[in-house]
Amino acid sequence: MVLDDGLKMSTSLSDINAAANGDAQQAAEFPEQTIEVVSVTEEDLPTVETPNILIVSPLDSFVTEPNGHPERELPEESPPTAPSPSMPITKVQPFLNEDDLRKTVWERVWENRLELILCVIIVVVVIVALGIGLGGQSVVSLWSVCGQSLVSLWSVCVGLSCSGKFKCGASSKCIQASLQCDGKEQCENGEDELSCVRLSGRSSVVQVQKAGLWMTVCYDDWTSWMGESACRQLGYNSYVASSSSGVNSIEPELQYNLVSLDGLSGGVFKLHNMSVTFKSQCTSGKVATLKCLDCGQRPQFRSSPSSRIVGGNSSKAGQFPWQVSLQNKGEHLCGGSIITSQWVLTAAHCVYGFAIPAEWGVYVGITELPGFGSQALEVERIVYHARYRGRLDYDIALIKLRNPLPFNGLVQPICLPNHGELYEAGTLCWISGWGATENGGESSVMLRSAMVPLISTKDCTQKDVYPGMITAGMVCAGYLEGGVDSCQGDSGGPLACEDSSLWKLVGATSWGVGCADQNRPGVYTRITESLSWVRQEMAVSAL
Repeated sequence: MVLDDGLKMSTSLSDINAAANGDAQQAAEFPEQTIEVVSVTEEDLPTVETPNILIVSPLDSFVTEPNGHPERELPEESPPTAPSPSMPITKVQPFLNEDDLRKTVWERVWENRLELILCVIIVVVVIVALGIGLGGQSVVSLWSVCGQSLVSLWSVCVGLSCSGKFKCGASSKCIQASLQCDGKEQCENGEDELSCVRLSGRSSVVQVQKAGLWMTVCYDDWTSWMGESACRQLGYNSYVASSSSGVNSIEPELQYNLVSLDGLSGGVFKLHNMSVTFKSQCTSGKVATLKCLDCGQRPQFRSSPSSRIVGGNSSKAGQFPWQVSLQNKGEHLCGGSIITSQWVLTAAHCVYGFAIPAEWGVYVGITELPGFGSQALEVERIVYHARYRGRLDYDIALIKLRNPLPFNGLVQPICLPNHGELYEAGTLCWISGWGATENGGESSVMLRSAMVPLISTKDCTQKDVYPGMITAGMVCAGYLEGGVDSCQGDSGGPLACEDSSLWKLVGATSWGVGCADQNRPGVYTRITESLSWVRQEMAVSAL
């Protein structure tokens, strides 16, 4: 394995460890250099064709264990002449094409008129039944008449009545917000007692939720034991250190609802179940901050003197140590990002309909795709967002490795952003992956990367870009003039931004039309919008 030119790969964790330890000194010889972004001219733009339409089979459940599903054949691409592989590996979703972008809001509403009418009828009937005093049993009977085919539709309609409440993901049950994180489980799977701790702002300020209210924790009575407990609730099996920040130095929205925790709450292992004392000001003048995992570092990479980007370039060993290759039956399909020693974050459309852990392998610490027979890391569990239904939104999934990863210079986790952490339009970030170098092309053998600026939602929803299609759970990145973009096979890979010498996972490659086409930038899943879900899934697995 050669690390100085990034042209050879390691096929096992032992090789990666040996390389990381043996060549760490060599990487330090390269001084830091400024990355030069070369402008893309009209002649540089790649030829872009109409996106392929892929057939995606439904998934029976959100979570799959190793032998949880029978064998099933992978769907074939349509048209059959499209290049391999034959799975939903592209960032372009199966139903999306140029015609979709030209439709007005009313045209989209008209297409779904039947569903909307049925939704209104159900709501009206239930209201009338309750209003004339038929009682709960009659409403249940009335609902049974509607049939099981309306269950999924009802789950959409029920969102209207859940406004301002907490919705249990495993059912359509809604509970009062004040009942969330109150120490008692109201949801069937207890999820109302899971997302009760979070890290907020750029300083990773500790906040706890109690009876539906988020509170900032003072450093007054904070202990390392509390820090360890908080990390467990966040889904980590590690704890690095607790620290503090001045109240006046953190974001204004975090300076309210200050509380101190009772460190004498013996036998209580969850922060939100501890006794709290509200304060108008922290006695110490500081709030608690927390670090659960050493992440976002590139210990074995230094920028080489002539790094230039024109539509993407080959990556060096250790440049993106969180990047993984997700392979199904030995074929690269998607990228992903290491976020802990056992968890990889990727796109839901990569695993939707194919969530059989035994069929997947994960490769880490490589810059070149492995050949046939290489050893892959085994997958224990696959879970995608409960609200993802083969569409654009909530395109996020987690993959749990059977065995924890040993970290080194070539394998490192990337930091998750904190709640409320914002990145302004124009911020330069990096995308990476083994995707095609042109639309419809074959996957790249070498890991490639490119620098792209974040694009504001306002600019990304212009009528000649993606009008009405960008939600709060999405972030756009790239150049509206085209030339630099993620492509097929990059799905699920990282949109990584450096902040105060720490790399954070701002997005996961999700969808787009074409590759590097004008006014068709890449669209990425916004990680901050799904943080609660990510933390919840990791915490459930840690129980």
